[in-house]
Amino acid sequence: MDIISQLQEQGNTIASLAFNTFGTLQRDAPPVRLSPNYPEPPANTTTETPADIAEQPKLMSAALVKAAKQFDVLVSALPVSEGDEEAQLKRIAELQAENEEVGQELQNQLEAAETELRQVQGLFNEAADNCLNLKKPD
Repeated sequence: MDIISQLQEQGNTIASLAFNTFGTLQRDAPPVRLSPNYPEPPANTTTETPADIAEQPKLMSAALVKAAKQFDVLVSALPVSEGDEEAQLKRIAELQAENEEVGQELQNQLEAAETELRQVQGLFNEAADNCLNLKKPD
């Protein structure tokens, strides 16, 4: 997998971890009374022990930090840009010219192959006709 695909995959992983972390924190957060005018909120009825609930955000945040560090490692593995913007534009122009040359060469090869294919098909049809004409009817 190339570096850009790895970066995209790592970005998706970070987004997924963040989504799950925020959802878990929202789900497990203890109820809070908004105002003295409101009744006391109902108690949280989770089956997990308070120790599990307290440990889960630490584990999830550690996974998020680890994924972010991996993303940083991938970013640092990207090739360094060569020079200023003008040099990059010049390089792009060179690559486009090279692409045009290669494209023209491929087009020439395709035309030559099509010509050869037509010749081979013509010879095959001629050979098939000759074989059919050699057979005598029963």
